[in-house]
Amino acid sequence: MGQPITWVAMDTSKTRHCVAILGPDDLDPRERVVPNEPGPIRRLARSLVQEAIGEVRVCYEAGPCGFALARQLEEATSGLRCEVIAPALIPVRPGDRVKTDRRDARKLVRLYRAGELTVVRAPTEQEEAVRDLVRCREDAKADLLRTRHRLAKFLIRRGRVYPGRSAWTVRHALWLGQQTWDHPADQMVFEEYRLAISQVEDRVHDLDRQIEAISQTEPYREPVGWLRCFRGIDTIIAMTILTEVNDFQRFQNPRSFMAFLGLVPSERSSASRVHRGGITKAGNIHARRIFVEAAWSSRHKPTVGYHLRKRREGQPAWVIAQADRAMRRLYVRQLHLRERGKPLNKTVIAVAREIAGCVWAVMHEGLQQQTRGLTAQPPLATLSSVTLFKTT
Repeated sequence: MGQPITWVAMDTSKTRHCVAILGPDDLDPRERVVPNEPGPIRRLARSLVQEAIGEVRVCYEAGPCGFALARQLEEATSGLRCEVIAPALIPVRPGDRVKTDRRDARKLVRLYRAGELTVVRAPTEQEEAVRDLVRCREDAKADLLRTRHRLAKFLIRRGRVYPGRSAWTVRHALWLGQQTWDHPADQMVFEEYRLAISQVEDRVHDLDRQIEAISQTEPYREPVGWLRCFRGIDTIIAMTILTEVNDFQRFQNPRSFMAFLGLVPSERSSASRVHRGGITKAGNIHARRIFVEAAWSSRHKPTVGYHLRKRREGQPAWVIAQADRAMRRLYVRQLHLRERGKPLNKTVIAVAREIAGCVWAVMHEGLQQQTRGLTAQPPLATLSSVTLFKTT
């Protein structure tokens, strides 16, 4: 027999944590309630190690408490291992309609001991800080969209419609500067909306500069260079992918990476009846959005423009060759789907799924080379056997 294990599960919240404990021979969990404060959490970790028989394993669902709780528990004492669980993959009883913190903790600890839970990789403090910076920039872009909408709707209500084709360009800014108002209240509203847009634009530019500077440092510099070889992926998108995924090597194949992004079709099948629906959307929403954004570039013919050529300068030849192969493949893929009459949104999602597979292949091969300490470029035949897979 192996070493005995004491299993602990925590249902976390803003003010307190409900703790359920199952010893090696326990049938029913023991329960405790701990305030969400550093002192009580440290005392809980020490008491668990002192009272436990054998190894102590603690888990809780990923949520608004983040990964700070796991770090506090592991730093409080040695001999304790804390894991964060993917909430979307926890088994659910359809007939169970009662939900409380105590019941959630008891259910979680039983599933934890049975091995029915999926553990997510906890980022380091540095990785989490960079990820939050990238997400802050995403929030600033959402704020910019809202402020622009407010001004646009105000202008429409006053009968001012921009005659050009594209808004928020240099010509559109000149047109806005020519607008005059008879009523002082309208003039004040107009200036306030324009000031709000200017302030948010400055925020976005500052965040862009910060992310650009971080992308030139280790460990992001080399992977960002690889990803920027793909058409439709520049620094911001590359940094979003790297900070949200963290470790590509935990995905053994491209399909598992696509499932992490929620880009695989849902399925309800029984016996000989097979029914596939829309994508699951069960993965990382930030990474999924960025892959869909990159997929829109596949509508254009596969050519290497000035900016893409500049991004590829100094990058390995095998990465560039793989990016060119992906560019041609994705263009043919979306063209084929459009000829079959598929809706545009489905075409973009299918292309985004294949972009994810191509990115996985390049990152997986590149990180393996870094691990082995190799500098030689892998043969293209090896790469093509890795990446030319079929997707559903």
